[in-house]
Amino acid sequence: MSKEIPYKIYLSEQEMPKAWFDLRPTMKNKPAPMLNPATMKPVTEEDLRPVFCDEMIKQELNETESYIPIPQGVMDFYKMYRPSPVVRAYCLEKALGTPAHIYYKFEGSNTSGSHKLNSAAAQVYYAKQQGIKKLTTETGAGQWGTALSMAAAFYGVDLCVYMVKVSAEQKPQRREVMRTYGAKVIPSPSDTTEAGRKILEMFPGTGGSLGCAISEAVEVAAADSNTKYVLGSVLNHVLLHQSVIGLETKKALEKYDVYPDIVIGCAGGGSNLGGLCAPFMADKINNIRNPEIIAVEPASCPSLTRGKYAYDFGDTGKMTPLMKMYTLGSGFMPASNHAGGLRYHGMNTVLSQLYADGLLKARSYEQTKVFDAAVMFARIEGILPAPESSHAIRCAIDEALECKKTDETKNILFGLTGTGYFDMKAYEQYNNKTMSDSVPTDADLKKGFASLPEIK
Repeated sequence: MSKEIPYKIYLSEQEMPKAWFDLRPTMKNKPAPMLNPATMKPVTEEDLRPVFCDEMIKQELNETESYIPIPQGVMDFYKMYRPSPVVRAYCLEKALGTPAHIYYKFEGSNTSGSHKLNSAAAQVYYAKQQGIKKLTTETGAGQWGTALSMAAAFYGVDLCVYMVKVSAEQKPQRREVMRTYGAKVIPSPSDTTEAGRKILEMFPGTGGSLGCAISEAVEVAAADSNTKYVLGSVLNHVLLHQSVIGLETKKALEKYDVYPDIVIGCAGGGSNLGGLCAPFMADKINNIRNPEIIAVEPASCPSLTRGKYAYDFGDTGKMTPLMKMYTLGSGFMPASNHAGGLRYHGMNTVLSQLYADGLLKARSYEQTKVFDAAVMFARIEGILPAPESSHAIRCAIDEALECKKTDETKNILFGLTGTGYFDMKAYEQYNNKTMSDSVPTDADLKKGFASLPEIK
């Protein structure tokens, strides 16, 4: 007889993962290496040292160690808010009338309100250990900037955040939370950097993008030996830190003999999805189990579903190494939609390789459909979800309704990456029926693809 599954499944503190999990050693086809745009050769530690902390460089370039021990200094921080619960969405199942079993991993119960704190704590800890005095970063909707501000305050490191301008305007409360924790916040693109000034000249009146903000933050870090750049998505060491989500989820579900048939995560740069799906994807690669894994992105910034698999810069100012990824082109400027954390032109290289290999599926949704799901979830499950997370909710609801049509009892798991309490401007527009959908035309995408570098 199977065990009765509670609403919330918790691990004990002793059951928390003691190491992060890197999927790359398990992959049959490794992601293509990052290239130095000056030499067109794979980047070395020396190439990355002017911008990144030493330990982050080692983790970024790792392809042999599956498990990286979590330092005690990071574990001490994690224990303030981890482990986080896996929740059985009984109320949502009942409302949908579906035979499916719906679970979600809730990462929004910490003060930052999102999963971003998992990597923020690690990156600031390593910077502190190296003796770094100041960090720079970008943030889209503000979750990463908030989380990093908290970690920087905890470890005693100065922080400057370049926040995508449209998000800074829509979410001044997020900005003030960052400032409360001691961070300096600059709307991007700004006139404080050469990259920012160039972008403003090229795109007058732009609301910015993550690619713009990355350019500014990287420029500042590269110019000062006491400053390093950290980021909350896209790169592989960030996915490594976020693997605590998937590891906890798998262990919690195993207590009740549950294994997901479908794993769903919102996808911008890839940190949440990569972290949630890592142990399940390893099972898929090793033919142990065969879960369907779905990346869900906004129709306004559809890097997987409409992008090209090519080498591209990670930022608008073309200051980063080249990464082979599904991309809309570093010159693509997304519409000022509200899913700010998903407004990135490219996808992590690991997830891009998995998508190219057919191991990962992708789906995109217009904003109003996403908020339909967000409001339904808030009213039924009692949590106001972030717009980013709501993409995964939309997909989970659709999958559950498919199960209703076919009378299949599938286990559906999705990542609820954070809360939407700083996104009330978006909810206001939805409630007032003034929210609109922005979907790029083929001509819009062509402009972005024109910015792709020519690789011989």
